[in-house]
Amino acid sequence: MILIHTALLCEAQSFIESYKLNKLNSKIYLNDQMVILIAGIGKQNTLSNLEYMFVNYNITKAFNIGIAGCNDTTVPIGELFCTNHDLKDINTLPLITNDTITTDSTLEQPTLFDMEAHYFQEISLHYLEPKDIYIFKIVSDHLSSEKLAKDYIKLLISKQKKIHEFLKLN
Repeated sequence: MILIHTALLCEAQSFIESYKLNKLNSKIYLNDQMVILIAGIGKQNTLSNLEYMFVNYNITKAFNIGIAGCNDTTVPIGELFCTNHDLKDINTLPLITNDTITTDSTLEQPTLFDMEAHYFQEISLHYLEPKDIYIFKIVSDHLSSEKLAKDYIKLLISKQKKIHEFLKLN
């Protein structure tokens, strides 16, 4: 079974709709081939909820999909990156996971920032090989502290046809 992990419902919405997933509860949507976990923001939500998924479902591949800030203003908002694999037609950048929203960076290299991916990968590596773990991030801002609208986040994610193509191939 494929696991898609997101922090927010608005990050998961286009996948729930596209794959016609059924709501099990406020955090879990599924069908016979895919399960989505909406774990919540940050370390504790990711660690506790993700562990539950691996223990209770037969996960064969895991995807963390969500938004990230970027310290390089030349990187377009809405740009898709896979941060842990070199994939055809999908860019890659380094990713740093912080426990709070990152609004400033002294790094010279273009870098993405989020609040869950490191913990997602940490837990997933206990159950899966690295080749079966993917982290997809969509640039949502350039290290802004402004709270993003749910509709805006949903739109950024829903435009990512390459993720859907990749999920269908794997």
